Amino acid sequence: MTAPRTVLISGASVSGPALAYWLHRAGFAVTVVEKAGALRGGGYPVDIRGTATEVIRRMGLWPRLRQAHVGPRRATFLDAAGRTVASLRAHADEGEPRDLEVRRGDLADALYGLVRDDVEFLFGDSVSRFDPAAHGVDVTFRSGRQGTYDLVIGADGMHSATRAALFGPEDRYHRYLAHCFALFTLPNPAHLHRELVLWNTPGKAAALYATGDGPEVHGFLTFHRPEPPRDALRDPDAQRALVAEVFAGEGWEIPRMVTAVRDTEDLFFDTAGQIRMPRWTHGRAALVGDAAYAPSFLTGQGTSLALSGAYVLAHALAAHHDHTAAFAAYEDRMRPYVTANQALVDEGGATLFPVTARALEQRDARLRTLDALPSARPRPAHTALTLPDYEEPPAPSSGVTRARPVR
Repeated sequence: MTAPRTVLISGASVSGPALAYWLHRAGFAVTVVEKAGALRGGGYPVDIRGTATEVIRRMGLWPRLRQAHVGPRRATFLDAAGRTVASLRAHADEGEPRDLEVRRGDLADALYGLVRDDVEFLFGDSVSRFDPAAHGVDVTFRSGRQGTYDLVIGADGMHSATRAALFGPEDRYHRYLAHCFALFTLPNPAHLHRELVLWNTPGKAAALYATGDGPEVHGFLTFHRPEPPRDALRDPDAQRALVAEVFAGEGWEIPRMVTAVRDTEDLFFDTAGQIRMPRWTHGRAALVGDAAYAPSFLTGQGTSLALSGAYVLAHALAAHHDHTAAFAAYEDRMRPYVTANQALVDEGGATLFPVTARALEQRDARLRTLDALPSARPRPAHTALTLPDYEEPPAPSSGVTRARPVR
């Protein structure tokens, strides 16, 4: 009997466990390596829209994630002095919601729960070296462990180490979108509940987002910057100093938020950007999710692309025993969908984070005419991908190398 094809997936956030689920279902032997010591909980809420909701349904996760839905019930927009421009209630869901907004940690827990008993997870480790082998890829881990795998998949986020090792440095593929942002948590003395409060001045924004009624809220600070602050990207102290400099002298809750940035242990600072690559596959390696085609938070589609891409890649590998044909099918099916969603970037930035005083005045004027948040209109890009049907493949033919990691 021929051994199953072995796959190493680097990254255990969203696309990694989703891909592991579908590959295991198709008969692959899957290992997931994650540099964090454990599954990462918490995190800012993420959206699951359009095609990705069908992926979730096919995984059997819709009821659980429907219960975890945390969309805001009210959004309040403030001017530079902290005065209310508009306070708008959200439309109540009539029946089942079309899309979902869930805490990233809740999604990660749900995905991990599907595969933890069937897939090998290596937490607290990462890959230090890839070497081509006769019928696979030799992998050396930072722990000293070694193994040979038929295929390796990078699912390790926008700043993917797998992509850097196998496809070249990030600068080749990163498109900077002229915004920086900081995410963090801070106390919730105002007892906000299922509410978003957004403060704006031209080129700057701050938000407090309460997904429940707990003692903490999510804080968000973003600002326009024509060139990326390269010196700060890998230096947390420089990031905190930059945020304090940009928001110095601002009112409302900004001083408290800047203090939280200085003191918090969960600061996440980055630039808004996209990953645009001419190919997501090379040899026996492929990329999925943000590692391959991060659309940026300005589109709200990163999680949806990650879930959909994992499904399409796994389907292609199940349908084509030859990995070259499988990778070509993956690229052909996903490319138009990715392109359409990355093109949404300008719409999100212009609406929430106007850069000019004129654009901010125009947005606020529109808000003042409303008595409720507009229903989120489906965009063609969200459903621009039709999922293929997933069928269990026949047993593989002979000739597959038995590739097992060395423990």
